[in-house]
Amino acid sequence: MRSVRGLRLLSMILAIAGALNWGLIGLFRWDLVQAIFGGRTTYAPSTLTSIIYTLVGLSGLYLLFGLGQITRAEQK
Repeated sequence: MRSVRGLRLLSMILAIAGALNWGLIGLFRWDLVQAIFGGRTTYAPSTLTSIIYTLVGLSGLYLLFGLGQITRAEQK
């Protein structure tokens, strides 16, 4: 059971990191993952794509700040 919790936590962290990266792309056209691991770090997405990326990034922030509540709820 403990490994399932660990897998859920890792999945949540990766989803949040991905969402925050999309938010950075949507708002600033800058890719943090590419900056860390190499590659092109700037993009020129369409306005609609930028809006979607920004919304996904905001969702990541929401999940990040709610992560403590999620993990506490699982412990009950």
